[in-house]
Amino acid sequence: MAAYRRAQQLLLLTLVSFCIFCNVRGFKTQNNAMANVPVDPPNPPGMKAAPRDVPVAAASQPRRTTGWKLAEEEACREDLSRLCPKHTWTNNLAVLECLQDRKEETELAADCNHLLWNYKLNLTMDPKFESVATEVCRSTLSEIKECNEEERGKGFLVSCLVDHRTNISEYQCNQYITKMTSIIFSDYRLICGFMDKCKEDINSMHCGSVNVGQKDVHSQGKVIGCLEKALVREAEQEVQTNPIKEDCKKAIMRVAELSSDDFHLDRYLYFSCREDRERFCENTQAGEGKVYKCLFNHKFEEAMSEKCRDALTTRQKLIAQDYRVSYSLAKACKADLRKQHCNLENNLPRAREARLSYLLLCLESAVHRGRMVSGECQGEMLDYRRMLMEDFSLSPEIVLHCRGEIETHCSGLHRKGRTLHCLMKVGRGDRSATVENLCQNALQNLVQSADPGADYRIDRALNEACESVIQTACKHIRSGDPMILSCLMEHLYTEKMVGDCEHRLLELQYFISRDWKLDPILYLKCEGDAARLCHTRGWNETSELMPPGAVFSCLYRHAYRTEEQGRRLGPENYLSRDCKVEVQRILHQRALDVKLEPELQRRCMTDLGKWCSEKTDTGQELECLQDHLEDLMPACREVVGNLTELESEDIQIDALLIRACEPIIQAHCHDVADNQVDTGDLMECLVQNKHQKEMNEKCAVGVTHFQLVQMKDFHFSYKFKMACKEDVLKLCPNIKKKVDVVICLSTTVKNDTLQEAKEQRVALKCRKQLRVEELEMSEDIRLEPELYDSCKNDISHLCSNVAFGNAQMIECLKENKKQLTSRCHQRVFRLQEVEMSDPELDYQLMRVCKQMIKRFCTEADARNVLQCLKQNKNSELMDPKCKQMITKRQITQNTDYRLNPVLRKACRADIPKFCQPVLNKASDDTELEGRVISCLKLKYADQRLSPDCEDQIRVILQESALDYRLDPQLQMHCTDEISRLCAEEAAAQEQTGQVEECLKVNLLKIRQDACKKEVLNILKESKADIFVDPVLHTACALDLKHHCAAIPPGRGRQMSCLMEALQDKRVRLQPECKKRLQDRIDMWSYAAKVAPAEGFSDLAMQVMTSPSKNYILFMIAVGVCVLFLVVSWRARLHRIIWTTAQKSFPAETKHRQFN
Repeated sequence: MAAYRRAQQLLLLTLVSFCIFCNVRGFKTQNNAMANVPVDPPNPPGMKAAPRDVPVAAASQPRRTTGWKLAEEEACREDLSRLCPKHTWTNNLAVLECLQDRKEETELAADCNHLLWNYKLNLTMDPKFESVATEVCRSTLSEIKECNEEERGKGFLVSCLVDHRTNISEYQCNQYITKMTSIIFSDYRLICGFMDKCKEDINSMHCGSVNVGQKDVHSQGKVIGCLEKALVREAEQEVQTNPIKEDCKKAIMRVAELSSDDFHLDRYLYFSCREDRERFCENTQAGEGKVYKCLFNHKFEEAMSEKCRDALTTRQKLIAQDYRVSYSLAKACKADLRKQHCNLENNLPRAREARLSYLLLCLESAVHRGRMVSGECQGEMLDYRRMLMEDFSLSPEIVLHCRGEIETHCSGLHRKGRTLHCLMKVGRGDRSATVENLCQNALQNLVQSADPGADYRIDRALNEACESVIQTACKHIRSGDPMILSCLMEHLYTEKMVGDCEHRLLELQYFISRDWKLDPILYLKCEGDAARLCHTRGWNETSELMPPGAVFSCLYRHAYRTEEQGRRLGPENYLSRDCKVEVQRILHQRALDVKLEPELQRRCMTDLGKWCSEKTDTGQELECLQDHLEDLMPACREVVGNLTELESEDIQIDALLIRACEPIIQAHCHDVADNQVDTGDLMECLVQNKHQKEMNEKCAVGVTHFQLVQMKDFHFSYKFKMACKEDVLKLCPNIKKKVDVVICLSTTVKNDTLQEAKEQRVALKCRKQLRVEELEMSEDIRLEPELYDSCKNDISHLCSNVAFGNAQMIECLKENKKQLTSRCHQRVFRLQEVEMSDPELDYQLMRVCKQMIKRFCTEADARNVLQCLKQNKNSELMDPKCKQMITKRQITQNTDYRLNPVLRKACRADIPKFCQPVLNKASDDTELEGRVISCLKLKYADQRLSPDCEDQIRVILQESALDYRLDPQLQMHCTDEISRLCAEEAAAQEQTGQVEECLKVNLLKIRQDACKKEVLNILKESKADIFVDPVLHTACALDLKHHCAAIPPGRGRQMSCLMEALQDKRVRLQPECKKRLQDRIDMWSYAAKVAPAEGFSDLAMQVMTSPSKNYILFMIAVGVCVLFLVVSWRARLHRIIWTTAQKSFPAETKHRQFN
C-alpha cells in the first residue's frame, strides 16, 4: 500500500509540474505532452482505491523528475515487451494505443487490463488533468460555452470537447482532443453521459458488464456494437419485447455520429475490420469517413470477413435510420438540405427528418424538378442509393414485411442486390399467393427512395448484368443517363440482349411500371399534364384518389381519348406533344409483354384485367390468355386464336421464345430457322430436341407451354392441321380438341390395320404427321389429359419431386405402379400395353437407347425395336444405361404376358389350354404378377408347349436365370430369403445368375414354403434345358462342345448327354463341370423327395430327366419281361391243369357241360 501511495503522489506532483511547464513553454508536441501527463496509477489487484486526499499530502514527497511511466509498471512489463516496439515505451499514450489496438486474439494480463483502465479513467476524470485541457483549449472554451460550463472532475469537459471537435479551430487543442478521442471511444463508459442513459438497456439486452475486471475492458466497443445491433433489430421487428429507451437511442446514434469521421473511433467495427482495412483500404487515409466508404465499397467481396461485413451492415443500417451517422453525406448535403427546406417538412411518408430515405426523397424531388443540388451532394446520394439497392437488409420495412418471402424464395442470395431482385421477381407473380401487400409496398418504397430509373448504375445487379449490352447497344448514350433503361428495353429481344440482363431489367421494370414518376423522362415531360389532368401532387407525395400506378392509366386515356370517345374535346383535355411521345414510348415497351401485338392489346384489355392482371412477367400475358382461351370474350378469343395459329406456322413471331431457344436453334435447328417460310418446322424441331444439353429451362418451359396450348385446338398445330384437315372433317367431325382428334385418327388407323383393310381410311401424309404427334405426346404426361387427370393425386403423392417432361413423370408412375390408385393403375397399364406393342411410343426407352438402336437395330422394324435390343443386351458394345433400361422393360413384360406381344402371339393357344384357371382370377387392367408365365414355364419343363411358345419361354427362362429380378414370382416370394441368405449376390451390379445359384445351394435353409417351391420349380426347369442353368452351362461349356456338340438343345437332351458322360468312366469331364453336375444330381434327388410326382406325366418326366434314366428304363423293361413271363407261365399252367382234369374226369365233365 505504501508503494502504491508513493507512486500516486509522484504522479500527481508530476501533473502539477507539467501544468506549470505547459503555461511557460506551451504545447510543443502533442504526443510528448500527453505521454507525460501524470495520473493516479491503478490499484493493485485486490486492493481498495486510495482516497482522494492522498495527492495533496504527497506534494512534499520525493518524486522522480522523469514522471510516471506505464512501461515501468510490473503488471504490463511482459505484455509491453511482447506486443509494443521499444521506441514507444517512453510515451504513455503510445503504449496505451499499442496495447488497446492489439490483435483481437492477443490477450493481456488481467492486472495490466486493470492498470490501463484506471489510467484512462483518470485521464478523463482527474481535475488536475482537466486543468491541462483547460489550458490547452483556452480559446476554444471561450467559443464553446456549453463545454466551459460543464462541471469539473466528472470527465464532462473532455467528453464535451470531443463532442464538438469538428468546431475546434485551435491547432493544439484540436490535436489534443483528437488524441483523447481514441482513448475515450475505446470504452463506452468514458463517453459523456452514455453510461447514465444506457445502463438499464445494457443489462436488459445482455450486452456486457459494467463492472471493471469482469471482461476485457479494451473490448468494450462490443457493448456499443451490441446496442447498435439491438437498435437496428428493433426497427425490423413488428412486436418489440424489450424496447430501448429513447434517451439511450439518442445516445447510441450520437456515439455513431461522433465516430463517423474516423473508423478508429467505432471500436467494434475497428476490431472487426482491422485486417480487412489492411487488405482493401491500405492506402486510404483515416478521417472524413473515407475508410468507412472504402470498406462499404468492398463489403461484398469474397475476401471480406463475415465479422467485418456484419459490422459494416450494422453501421449502414444506422445510416439508414439517421443520415448524420454518415460523415461524408451529412457534410456534402448540409447546405442543400437547408436550401431545399428538407428539414422543415413533416408530412412526407414513412420517415422522420433524419431518415436516409427522407433525405433522398426530398433531394431527388428537387433534382427531378430541375432545381440545383450540388454535385458533391448528388455524388454522395448516388453512393447511398446504390447501397440501398445492393443490400435489402438496410431497409427495415423490407426485413420486417418480406421476411417470409425471403426465407421461402430468396434465401442465400444476399449479396450484390440479388435478394432484392429475387423479391422483385417474386413480386411479379400473383401477390395474393406469393407476396403480401406490405412487402410489395416496401419494395415499391425502396425503389422510389433509390430511384434507379434515374441512373441504372444504382442497381448493381442490373449494371453488372447489362454492362456488355450497354457497351454495344447503348454506347451512344452518356453513362448514367436515364435513357439507358429505355435503350435496354428497345433491345429487349434483339441479338444484343443477354439473358441475365433481360431478367434483371424486367424485374426492375415491373416496379417502375407501377409508378409513373420512376421513369424520369416521362415525369419530366408529363409532370404538368399529370397535375392538370390527373390531379397529381409532388414527386415524393402520394394521393389516395390518384395512386402512382393509376397516373399512367390516366395519361394513357387522355392520350387516346379522341379515338376512344369518338368526339372532339378542347385542347385542355389533350396531352402535350412531348408527353404523348413519352406515353407512346412506354406503351411500346410494355407491349413486349403481349408479343408486340397492338390488336391483341386493344381487344383483350378487359380479359387481361380480368384473368391476367398480375401476369406482368415477360410473355406471361399471351400465355395467360391462351390458358384461359375458353373463358375469353369472343373478340379476344378470336385474335388470340388467330395469333396462336400464326405462331404455330411461324414460331419466330414469339420473340421471347426464340430468344430463349437461341442456343438449341443454333445447335440443332439452324437449317429450318434459316428458311424464309417456316410452316411449323422450327417448332417441331424444338420439340424433338427439347431435352438436348443446349436446351435451357426457359426455352423448355416455353415449348412445353405451346404444346399444351396446341392440345386445346388442332388448328394450333399447323403441320398437323394441314396434313389431316380433310381426314378430320371426314372421320372426326365436330371434334376440336387436338388430343381427341389424335385419338380418333389413331383408332381409325389401328382398326384398319387389325382388320387388314385393303385401303387405309387415313391418308398417308396424315398418318405420318399423326405419328409425329403421338411421339410428342408421349414425352409429357400433361399432353395426355386422360392419363394426367387420372393420376393427379398419385403424382402429388408419389412423384411430387419429379419434373414434368422427358417422360420422367410417366416413368415415376411406372416405378411406383404397385402403389397407384386403381384408376391411375388402369391407365398406366393400358399405356404400357400400347408402348410394348409399339416401342417407339416409349419415350424413355427411345431416348436412353437412341445410339444403341442406331448401332444394333437400324434394319429392325419400329415395332420390334425392344425385341432387337433384348437380343443385343449382353453385347460388349451395349451402353450400360440402355442395358439398365432394357432390363426395366423386361421386368415389366414378365409381370404380365399381355405386355409381351411376341409371347402373347406365340402362346395364344397354349395360354388358354394350360393356364385358364389363372386367367379366370385376373381382371382386364391389372398385372398377373407373372403367374401366367410361371404356368407356361412349368409346362415347358413338362415338354408340353407348342414349338413357338416353347421358344419364347426358353428365352424368358434363360434371361430370368441370369437375373432373378426378371422372375416376378421368385422376387415376390423370396425377397426376404434373398436378403437373408444372398444379400451379397443380390447387391452385385451385374447379375449373372448368382442369386438363383445361392438359393439352390441354400435350399435346405429356406424357411418360407412359397419361396422353396419357386426354387424347386427352378430346379425342375433346369432339367429341361442346360441354358436355364447359367452357372452349370458356364462350367460345362467345353464339355458340351467336346461331347454333346451333335445334340440339339432343349427337352433335356444336352443335360442327358452330360449325365451319360458323367457315368461313363471313359469320359473325363472338366473338374468344375463334374462338381456342378454332382451338385445338381444331389439337388434333384432332394427335390424329388420334397416334391414327389403329382401325376403319371410328372413321374414320366422325372424318369426321363433322371441321371439314372437308362438304369431305370432297363429295370422297368426287366420287370415288364418278368411280369410277361409270369403271366404267360401262369396261363400255360392253367391250361395244362384244365386239360388234365378233363381227361381224368370225362363223364363228370360232360355232365357239367350238359348241365
